[in-house]
Amino acid sequence: MNVDAPDMLDMSDAESRRQAYDLLGRQWRALIADERDPIANMAQFSALVFQCVPGLNWAGFYLLRGDSLVLGPFQGKVACTRIPLGRGVCGTCAATRQVQIVPDVHAYPGHIACDSASNAELVLPLVVDGHLVGVFDLDSPLHGRFDADDANGLSAMLATLVDGTAWSPPPSKPGR
Repeated sequence: MNVDAPDMLDMSDAESRRQAYDLLGRQWRALIADERDPIANMAQFSALVFQCVPGLNWAGFYLLRGDSLVLGPFQGKVACTRIPLGRGVCGTCAATRQVQIVPDVHAYPGHIACDSASNAELVLPLVVDGHLVGVFDLDSPLHGRFDADDANGLSAMLATLVDGTAWSPPPSKPGR
């Protein structure tokens, strides 16, 4: 499958951002159309977002494993490998299942600094059939980089990921 994604979309204002996410969503649907594997789809999702969304220095997944999030497919610098639930922006998103938009990560209590160049963060829950599978995390060196338009556009794309992927049953907890 060949998807000709632009290197960077214009997201200079609110209307451009909404149009860019509409285009990115169409490209994502074309890219995922013939693939159902979770790892392949999460890897492609991370790559597409990292390539096309301006102002990012990291984009990727953390997957729920027991009582922590474990690094999954991503684009960017080497990252934190494990994040406890409820800790940092990713752990908070996982614990609450609510989108986290953080304009200044240095002002966020308990922020986990995997890359000191990151100044803003957006984390979205990845929920399949009512079960938390993980989170999708984006970091930016730009303060205030993320807003509700980013959250809405990426949430719609994540819904396509969830619907277009053959998710395995969640692993059983140790001792079962």
